[in-house]
Amino acid sequence: MTNAANSSANHTPVKVGLVGYGWWGKTIARQIANSQWLQLCAVAEIDNQARTAMQSDPALANIAVYESPEKLMAHGTLDAVILCTPHQQHAQQMLLAAQAGLHVFCEKPLCLTLDDAQKSIAQFKARNLVLGIGHERRFEPEIMAMRQLIADGGLGKILQIEANFSQDKFFALPKDNWRLSNTFAPVGPLTATGIHLVDLSIALLGPCESVWARLATLGSDFENGDTLAIMMGFPNGANAMISAVLATPFEGRFAVYGSHGWIEVRDRTHPENPTGWDITTVLRGKEPQKRFAAPHPTVLANLEAFAKAVRQVAPYPVSTQEMLANVAALEAIMKSVQSKGLQAVIAA
Repeated sequence: MTNAANSSANHTPVKVGLVGYGWWGKTIARQIANSQWLQLCAVAEIDNQARTAMQSDPALANIAVYESPEKLMAHGTLDAVILCTPHQQHAQQMLLAAQAGLHVFCEKPLCLTLDDAQKSIAQFKARNLVLGIGHERRFEPEIMAMRQLIADGGLGKILQIEANFSQDKFFALPKDNWRLSNTFAPVGPLTATGIHLVDLSIALLGPCESVWARLATLGSDFENGDTLAIMMGFPNGANAMISAVLATPFEGRFAVYGSHGWIEVRDRTHPENPTGWDITTVLRGKEPQKRFAAPHPTVLANLEAFAKAVRQVAPYPVSTQEMLANVAALEAIMKSVQSKGLQAVIAA
């Protein structure tokens, strides 16, 4: 095959099936509609009322709709599936997809236990399948620039991270929505938003070794909590202090403090509909700098990075070892909430 033919094959859109057509599933479908790298071919939704409503959804014209993930995975022409389902279901659904020879992009968190995550990743490695994860904040241009500045030594030695991701979107959900369930979404602020900040902290500092976390229900009647504070300890002595709240208007910030200076990236709006970022950089001996960065479709950037990995154009930029470290931290945070004490993180 010629190089031109290879190039053409590599750019054939990845045919995907979407499992779960709720709030975020609809967001994913809208993103895919704007992509030359992905083609939505099928959707699975177990809720009868939702499937009825989907019949008049213009975004699903000519899209096959199934009543179960199993039927979708038997579609026959799919390359991959995207999981927008309750967290507890991810491990079993990833196993089914791997057995069907399908690549998977899984919304965060990957799994709720390290054991499930290890078993899932082993299935994909054994079959040489790509696994992507919904940590779109890694794909924000200013987070990428921050990581490069740190890698180049611009902030010196990293001392501490301070981060917050709070929102009040869940007040609009019906009371029986799975995102408000302590069974399907334990430690709600963690699995909803805080996990993104846990992931970014691990991306910068590597696997953490200990966590302390406190969960409360102060501004809502959510059974899985609305106010979470996390302290992550890293082997080099650095800390990450993370706040995640589900009962206050949106705020998103990620700040890194180093021996030579600090930088903060602050979101203007929720990443679902980004309108840009305000960046403050303060380096020793220099005047503080403040600037604005235009919005960027980070959700789509993550999905397309996954598609490029499926087509072997470029490796997926989140390693499975980082995914495991993230789940190990998540599991330890949930244990710390229960024990109300410091919790060691199992090495992934």
